[in-house]
Amino acid sequence: MKAFIQRCSESSVKVEDEIVGEIGRGICLLLGIGKDDDESDLEWLVQKIIKLRIFDNDEGLIDLSLQDISGEILVISQFTLQARLKKGTRPSFTDAAAPAEAEAMYEKCIERFKEILGEEKIQSGKFGAHMAVSLVNDGPFSLWIDTKNRV
Repeated sequence: MKAFIQRCSESSVKVEDEIVGEIGRGICLLLGIGKDDDESDLEWLVQKIIKLRIFDNDEGLIDLSLQDISGEILVISQFTLQARLKKGTRPSFTDAAAPAEAEAMYEKCIERFKEILGEEKIQSGKFGAHMAVSLVNDGPFSLWIDTKNRV
């Protein structure tokens, strides 16, 4: 799995000009699911994201996790994160999971976040839809995570 996370003060996602997900302080998570991703990748990623200390404490030091601040997550499926750019100028998406597989893993990821943080803390986009994502990137503070690069 590949994830691009952005610390935000607010974020929302629209489908066909209607807001389908909206959060306040927390993380906007763009998630690309690969054909070789499995449950262990999902669990590792979920645990990593909720425990990352990327929020400021009272002294202004980056020392608090999403759990510490009772933050929210907006989860957006983005298969283009699985693009290969080695040859030519056209991205190849052969590493992306098949749509049915990816949607099942995407839904499991959302459910896992809800189990840990609470249903009210998790919002999401619509899998496979064309979406308009808005956010106020706090920092800016953005991180790239690839579960295949974990030690």
